[in-house]
Amino acid sequence: MNEQELVERVRALAPMVEAHARQAEEERKPVDAVMKAIEDAGVYRYFVPKRYGGYEFSLTTFMDIGMILGEACLSTGWVTTFCMEHNWLLALYNKQAQDDIFGRQPYIIAPGALAPKGTATPVEGGYRLTGRWEWGTGVMHSDWVMVGGLTPIEGSDQPDLCMFIVPRDQAEVIDTWHTAGMIGTGSNDIAVHDVFVPAHLVQNLSEMRDGRCPGGKVNDSYLYRMPMLPVLGLTAAAPVVGGASKAVKVFQERLQERFVYGTGTKQGEKPIAQIRLGLLKARVESLQARLKDTAREVEDWGKSGEPCPALERARLRVQIGTIVREARDIARDAVEASGAHAHFLDNPLQRILRDVHTASCHTVFDLDVSAEQYGRLLLGLAPNAPF
Repeated sequence: MNEQELVERVRALAPMVEAHARQAEEERKPVDAVMKAIEDAGVYRYFVPKRYGGYEFSLTTFMDIGMILGEACLSTGWVTTFCMEHNWLLALYNKQAQDDIFGRQPYIIAPGALAPKGTATPVEGGYRLTGRWEWGTGVMHSDWVMVGGLTPIEGSDQPDLCMFIVPRDQAEVIDTWHTAGMIGTGSNDIAVHDVFVPAHLVQNLSEMRDGRCPGGKVNDSYLYRMPMLPVLGLTAAAPVVGGASKAVKVFQERLQERFVYGTGTKQGEKPIAQIRLGLLKARVESLQARLKDTAREVEDWGKSGEPCPALERARLRVQIGTIVREARDIARDAVEASGAHAHFLDNPLQRILRDVHTASCHTVFDLDVSAEQYGRLLLGLAPNAPF
């Protein structure tokens, strides 16, 4: 299996994914048969180290898979890319953790709710973890969960934020996912009640943020030395860019058949419609290129062998946030130009519009926070928010 073969497998699945997009909304989670087909295609081996039978494929081609799936169904694409990337997170752990999990199964399917909503109490051999987390993307088809918890540091009043890996059958899924957009992700809450987590399945997040982590030492590939937050941002951005691309394609198709109200003229015959289409197409193609260029920049930091400095991480986060904001605006402009029929529930444009607006609110895309941090660092000031 090479990268392009996997991309073509995913492309061949796209019509099935798209055909079930409305069903995913109705069920408030990805459709089981679709998720099984995606899993069978081999996508979850993408970032698994080769020594466990994984592929170690590039971050740049990962963007292609995210965009393809996002075009077909943004919710399903979002869940898939997140769960693919969470295998990368596991590969950043220590060797014992990787041997423990990848040594028993070829990949994991797991949400990654990394907000510091858990409390960890040290006990012999590990921690007792309790907490409740929102935004459990992937939990409806998972076998593990990854969650964030505050961990005491001996001799310090300030705890560490760590990521804990817990078997899915030791976590509770709470039905909270009633949203206006991204309905098909099934990103319900996760709760863990006084569960023992062995020490080797706990990873300090500060070691991962700039490309310094145990996995970067035990796995040969540059992939495991890339800075964490830009990788997380790109993971979420790729399906959103795919959604914007689909909105432009649907608008183009619509121009061939929609008549302007009160006339016998097709919308596509109007110069203003032609101008809008030309501009939207150019914008989305530019956006796709920016997404992949950003992925190459992140890869270059992994290849450099140097920790990615805070200023560069901040710049990348702002860059990814602006990509998603432009994707949101492209989808909005395509829907605005498509007339009232775009808002019927059997028209994919209304779902794309709701999905991109909801997805753009993810905390990793918060430009108020990220641009402030970037500006502070440019002025020689210390950051005042994590990562």
